Parts: sequence; structure tokens; C-alpha cells
Amino acid sequence: MTAAFLLDTSFLITLADDSRPGHAIARQYYEHALQEGAPLHVSTLALAEFATKQAVTDLPLRTFRIEPFNIRHAIKSGELCAGLMPTRDAGDNRAVVRTDLQLIAQAASEGIPFILTEDRNTLSKYVERARSAGSCQCRAILLSDGFDEAWFNDGQKVLKLSAQDTDASET
Repeated sequence: MTAAFLLDTSFLITLADDSRPGHAIARQYYEHALQEGAPLHVSTLALAEFATKQAVTDLPLRTFRIEPFNIRHAIKSGELCAGLMPTRDAGDNRAVVRTDLQLIAQAASEGIPFILTEDRNTLSKYVERARSAGSCQCRAILLSDGFDEAWFNDGQKVLKLSAQDTDASET
């Protein structure tokens, strides 16, 4: 998989607000993606949510690939909702889960392997449930877990060897 990211609403809010605890990590993902040429996709659904409290023009829109919600996304969303909504956790808000499933459907339909988010309570949980059900291959990356360059290499960790380790392996 090539590194590409769908940015959810919580990521956008954190990126735009330098007073939020995860701002530095969001900024690090954003800047590293630009440096590496990794596409940053933003759903019109996330922009609509963002716009309820802040102008979307506060975002660096020219650096994003805007993803309109289309018929393919709607069909995939319907499949996800049919499979996951009946088993949603009792405390999970129906409207929030539906929007999260729509975002997951967009990522799955567009072949976007990663969703950057702060949302541990619903989005990341439903990404894992969709993955377990075989409905998508994407993974949620939580800002609270810190920046990890491995996500730009399909989640593969880079083994950092010292010069001493390299010399020892040659003998």
C-alpha cells in the first residue's frame, strides 16, 4: 500500500488549533506527508462537520485532495451500516457512528489505507470492527499514539542499527 491518509474532523480541528494537546503531532503528520508526497484526502463530510464551528478556509485546503461523497461511497456506507449499526455499542451516538462509517466507506472505496484521527471512542473502534469483518483494509492512526514515521512505509517499522550492530552482523 502506498501511504495516503484520510483526515477526519478531529484531525482537522487539532491541526487548525495550536492550543489542542495533539496539535504538534497533527502538524508533524501533515508536514511529513507533504514532504513525502503522501496524499492527504479530506471528505466533504469532514469539512461539513468542521464548518459547524470554524471556517473551512482556516484549513490549508490547497494541500488536500477533497473527496466528495459519491454513489460508490454511499453503497459501501450502506454495506457497513447494515453490518455494524445493529451491533454498535449502547453508548455510541447513532449519527456519529453513521458519519464515521461513511468516512470509512470513503477510505475503503478510494483505497486510502490510513485514517488520521483523534477519535478513539468511535471512529478507530469502528475501523477495527470493519477490518475484522473483512469490510475494509484501512487502519486508524490515533494522534494520541504520537507520530510514527512507519505509517509512511505501510506501517513497517524501520530497524535502526548502530554502526556497531552493522559491523557485528558482517562477521
